[in-house]
Amino acid sequence: MAKNNEIIAIEGWGVGPDASEVARFLAGPQRRIDELLRVLRIFFEFLRGFRAFHFVGPCVTVFGSARFGEDHPYYQLAHQVGAELAQAGFTVMTGGGPGIMEAANRGAKEAGGRSIGCNIKLPKEQKPNPYLDLWITFRYFFVRKVMLVKYSYAFIALPGGFGTLDEIFETATLIQTLKIREFPLVLMGKEYWRPLLAFMSEKMVKEGTIDQADLDRFIFTDSAQEAVESVTAIAKRAFGLTYGSRMRKRWFFGER
Repeated sequence: MAKNNEIIAIEGWGVGPDASEVARFLAGPQRRIDELLRVLRIFFEFLRGFRAFHFVGPCVTVFGSARFGEDHPYYQLAHQVGAELAQAGFTVMTGGGPGIMEAANRGAKEAGGRSIGCNIKLPKEQKPNPYLDLWITFRYFFVRKVMLVKYSYAFIALPGGFGTLDEIFETATLIQTLKIREFPLVLMGKEYWRPLLAFMSEKMVKEGTIDQADLDRFIFTDSAQEAVESVTAIAKRAFGLTYGSRMRKRWFFGER
């Protein structure tokens, strides 16, 4: 892992930047040799992620828009969240890009904590933000999303767009269907999320498409301190995380 401010970057395996290759992946049946090569590329992309992130320690993943600048209140809130998480002993993981992602990574790094990112190749290249100790640039969104979930004990979502909603609801679905444990899922920016909360409460719960228990899993707050205290309390109580040598031992032996 990165030490003494060393930065580790692991770029994509295989050939080319390929937004078009990923598009072909979703274009229906293709030659068997092409499908085989694609499966191998996907395998190696997973393998790189597993190898790189195995020892990053217990993470909290922060989701949010790439479009907020550092003068925006949501950027400042994400910066505070990153700092609070680092001070609580968590590694901060994000999608590695600008905006909310940059703010959370920046807060963690400036507080002396670990800051890592799962970057993604896009038609308009998303560059890793400058506050990362370690990052990987992925080709496939679904591989990236696995990495954002696999190593985290909690998820904090600040305001964002389609990508953030996708990440929130995929995580909620994984918890609902018991594919992952009941990790904390925090939504920050109560005014921004209020219409979504109303829709889930007044339509989805009422119509029976989700249960009230599914909605109750969300924690809504505008306080970085409250969010991190909730995450820390649940992580200690439900998952047995402690600090110091015992926590490192538990993570090393995969007791998750």
